[in-house]
Amino acid sequence: MATTKKTSIPSTQRYLPIAEIKDDAVVMKDGTLRAVILVSSINFALKSEDEQNAIIQAYTQFLNSFEFPVQIIIQSRKLDIDEYLARLEKTEKEQTNELLKMQTREYRQFIGELIELADIMSKRFYVVVPYSPINAKQNSKRFLDRLRESLTPSSMIQLKRAQFEQYRTELTKRVDFLISGLGGMGLKAVSLDTQSLIELYYNTYNLESYDQQQLVPVNKLRLEQ
Repeated sequence: MATTKKTSIPSTQRYLPIAEIKDDAVVMKDGTLRAVILVSSINFALKSEDEQNAIIQAYTQFLNSFEFPVQIIIQSRKLDIDEYLARLEKTEKEQTNELLKMQTREYRQFIGELIELADIMSKRFYVVVPYSPINAKQNSKRFLDRLRESLTPSSMIQLKRAQFEQYRTELTKRVDFLISGLGGMGLKAVSLDTQSLIELYYNTYNLESYDQQQLVPVNKLRLEQ
């Protein structure tokens, strides 16, 4: 009898540059680290001219204050207010006054229709902070060697614990420095922890299912060895 071989479809994760995410840091397949800072926004247009000039000057000084590269990312997503609409529906059912109940229902319907028609987007602002240890061995690698490493499965790329802690300490210094500088411009900033990083990257690479699938807490994930 002819037997059919079971073909395994390789996961898209093998083609990503990320080896693992742990201890509030992203470990890349080339051994470098990344941290991600979530930053608040300000309504620049509503500021006075003097305030706008002060913000621009502070931003210029901020960019000139560090010597390492950063990546500023603006992520746009369709505004999700399902939880808010659910609370309104609950409030509507709990209303004893018929007039207030009717007004709550009309308001809920109006908000739902507005979101559908206007396609309102929410924006989040991130600053990606890298740490790339430079050494002669790494610099002497040929291009093909670096390319081969970038395609190596994450299980083959493992930083030694002591080395990882050293790199993460330097990365944390950069993060703290940037958060302090962003605070000087009146912006609130926070470094994403491990769970938030996993959710961010999962949502980024799974646009069709990110709003339908809830990720489990990182301490409950079962890792395959």
